[in-house]
Amino acid sequence: MRLAHSACGAAERYSTVHVAYQVDNMPHIPEQTYTPPAAMPDYLIRHATLRQLQVFEAIVRLGSFTRAAEELFLTQPTVSMQIKKLSDSMGLPLFEHVGRSVRPTEAGLELYESCRRIFETLANLEMKMADFKGIKRGRLRLSVVTTAEYFAPELLGAFSREYSGIDVALKVSNRDRVFDRFNANEDDLYIMGQAALDLPDIVAYPFAPNPLVLMAPRNHALAGEKKIKLERIAEEPLIMREPGSGIRDATLGIFGAAGLRPNVRMELGSNEAIKHAVVGGLGLSVLSLHTLTLEGPDGPVAILDVEGFPIMRQWFLVHPKGKELSLVAQAFLEFALEFEPQMRQRMEEMWPTMRKVMKSTKKAGRYKKSKGRSSA
Repeated sequence: MRLAHSACGAAERYSTVHVAYQVDNMPHIPEQTYTPPAAMPDYLIRHATLRQLQVFEAIVRLGSFTRAAEELFLTQPTVSMQIKKLSDSMGLPLFEHVGRSVRPTEAGLELYESCRRIFETLANLEMKMADFKGIKRGRLRLSVVTTAEYFAPELLGAFSREYSGIDVALKVSNRDRVFDRFNANEDDLYIMGQAALDLPDIVAYPFAPNPLVLMAPRNHALAGEKKIKLERIAEEPLIMREPGSGIRDATLGIFGAAGLRPNVRMELGSNEAIKHAVVGGLGLSVLSLHTLTLEGPDGPVAILDVEGFPIMRQWFLVHPKGKELSLVAQAFLEFALEFEPQMRQRMEEMWPTMRKVMKSTKKAGRYKKSKGRSSA
């Protein structure tokens, strides 16, 4: 009996040690993130597919069955069939037809928000799995205001050379449209001008100077003059950007602060169109120095030396406050902040006056670099 009892005790001790060993070596899973099997969405797992969710997300985002089919390289009947199956699985209509367009129902909007969270989680998972393999993969969605198109492709090109496995998508729009995309959280990051600080619930990282200069045709009578009075500029015809442009607001602001009213001859919605109009002698214009990236300051457009100019602005990398950046977006953010000195140096080489302006604005405290500003 003693032998049996001893064997039983040994078995108990062995069992205890064995269980403790298993527990000690299991990864710790926080209770709030663990979903027990009984709480799994068993019905949706069996009846809905990721492909159906992808098709649905594309239709809502693009506002069209046809455009979604084109983006996903599917036929329109296939898209319609996938949505019918998904709608049957949900037991609710996901879209309603209004005239010739479609828009999501209340249930569809709820599903859309869930789709975005699911795909963001899967994208991060894919990137983490790629990291385990030693491969940097993923997708970066960047939305920028119009003037940023002069440097954003170069910045993305440098980033892509370092992270060759990452696909990049660049959307260029005017300021109001970028605001709309920001509010809808359609992209990973946004590049905006000073107006970004007016957005609620943002985190903004200043990362590059954006000097606004007054341009004239090379053969203009004021080209080459020093310290031109703003009153003299107010007498000249001025070509303005369209309403909704940050450059337009800055231009009107500097004239208004001096109690002057600019002589606006025309409004154009394109920086390139404005430069051609300036060269054609239709008037002067205020544009970002970045718009002269290709031709430089010695091209057909001259930079005038006007009191109060350049208007020193900054570019900001922006994302919504509380947004969890993907691994790719975080990598791009860090890369862009490190790339900024190269952008500034190139601008100083293109326009030597820039170096002097930067020194004076730093002394005045008008140009500051920081890790990021949060707006509530």
